[in-house]
Amino acid sequence: MKSVLIAAAFGLVISILLTPLAIKAFRRRGFGQEIRDDGPESHLSKKGTPTMGGTVMVLATVGGYLIAHLFLINQEGRGVTATGLLLLFLLIGLGTVGFLDDYLKIRYRRSLGLNKTAKLIGQLVIGLTFALLALWQENDQGVPVASPAVSFVRDIAPLTLPTVLFAVLAYLFIAGFSNAVNLTDGLDGLAAGCSAMVFASYVIISFWQFGHDCSAALVDGCYTVRDPLDVTLIAAAAMGACLGFLWWNTSPARIFMGDTGSLALGGLMAGLAIVTRTELLLVVLGGLFVAVTLSVVIQVAFFRATRRRVFRMAPLHHHFELAGWAESTVIVRFWLVTGMAVAFGIGLFYADWLSFAGL
Repeated sequence: MKSVLIAAAFGLVISILLTPLAIKAFRRRGFGQEIRDDGPESHLSKKGTPTMGGTVMVLATVGGYLIAHLFLINQEGRGVTATGLLLLFLLIGLGTVGFLDDYLKIRYRRSLGLNKTAKLIGQLVIGLTFALLALWQENDQGVPVASPAVSFVRDIAPLTLPTVLFAVLAYLFIAGFSNAVNLTDGLDGLAAGCSAMVFASYVIISFWQFGHDCSAALVDGCYTVRDPLDVTLIAAAAMGACLGFLWWNTSPARIFMGDTGSLALGGLMAGLAIVTRTELLLVVLGGLFVAVTLSVVIQVAFFRATRRRVFRMAPLHHHFELAGWAESTVIVRFWLVTGMAVAFGIGLFYADWLSFAGL
């Protein structure tokens, strides 16, 4: 438990201390956010706010995880694991795609960076690499990092997929959630606050799996997962990094995470769901991200079919802004929705364990 607190604490400290340094550095270099022309007029005042703050979040997550391992180095079997390295690969890889997107926005002074094809190719390469390596990396007991079975709160055995189909599903899941967090990152502190809550839920889930791991004790309801403690450390470090960044990103934001942060965080959420065998549960835990994405899909599809709009503007948070809600009101209420979704998701996870325990 001490190592989990250390990962969260150092993720928080690194993020909260490095972010103001990043603000100064990015201001000097003119790394300011470009604002979409068709967005709410109230957002025009945010033009020029430093962006690419996600670089700090990625560094804080990696730093918190590695520092926590310094306190585990003398414990047998508690070193850096394949699961941890694969999750870091996903975080850093998607963060790099987002960084290139942010850089092009700044370089050419427009609100669009990488084109859709280039971004999807980057997500494709990283997502498929993660999925295939996760299936092929087995421990001494023959347990892979990821399971080819579709999962909810644990694997659904009848829905075990061939390797190719699992890789495709994992890619769609990773790309979907990285883009979902990206779409949600439209108001000060919205994505960072919601992400922190989802990562907190995975701290609880993965640590519970660590305490009820089948490799330690084969009892009813135990979990066949790989390296659950290492997963907990990464989730805790990411949670701390989000909270530290939120100190500077809350309204009025002094820095934005940019695609560097949103793609990295969304991809990491999907990775955590895959390695903990809770893929479909993430749809519940990250319900707000799903709703925001669906609002865009519905808006585009309905407009193409009828030339009319369902929402005043998509993504969903902009609809409420144009309906007269203050930005801070939208943010806090969306945080509340995320908190309820996380509580419900953890309840489902715990209820499943109680069913095995006969309680």
